[in-house]
Amino acid sequence: MTMTMTAAERTEETPVFHVVDEHEHPEGHSTLLGFWIYLMSDCLIFAILFATYGVLGGSFAGGPTPKELFDLPLVAVNTSMLLFSSITYGFAMLTMEKGQARQTQIWLAITGLFGLAFLGIELYEFAHMIHEGAGPQRSAFLSSFFTLVGTHGLHVTFGIVWLVTLMVQVQKHGLIPANRRRLTCLSMFWHFLDVIWIGVFTFVYLMGMLR
Repeated sequence: MTMTMTAAERTEETPVFHVVDEHEHPEGHSTLLGFWIYLMSDCLIFAILFATYGVLGGSFAGGPTPKELFDLPLVAVNTSMLLFSSITYGFAMLTMEKGQARQTQIWLAITGLFGLAFLGIELYEFAHMIHEGAGPQRSAFLSSFFTLVGTHGLHVTFGIVWLVTLMVQVQKHGLIPANRRRLTCLSMFWHFLDVIWIGVFTFVYLMGMLR
């Protein structure tokens, strides 16, 4: 005689290797957690670059020194561009919380302009140094300098591309929850770059002028 098991009997005998009654996660929870993990990995990258500059920053190989190369007033202006961009992004987040899409777009555009000004001044500085024969191949100091500052500049470039993309998304779909979450992630990224640049300005430029 053929024995058949009911569904209940099969459920009782079959081992379960997962949580059957899993609790719900808040919407966007995994996105923000994953982005925090990404920022921590980026912190490690910049920590390595800072450490490399700390070791190689005094190896001039008979070439120009920071005092001879750095234009501190210009770098101070450049720093203010990035600081202002963080302030304007903060205003964008405030208007986002109020549901004012147009004002959010305006503040994002201003933030992007400050970011472009920062990149323009940085590229001018690089071009001037290379024109003076102080390219990254000239010494270990310059190799580590261009790598550290250039990596930060690439991050700012990526941030501007991301900002423009989100402006298009807000224009098309408004301040929907997904766009709010994306703007929050970009806010974290933008302020993170601001903090890193303060470290660059202090450790590379200000301390470099004391050597």
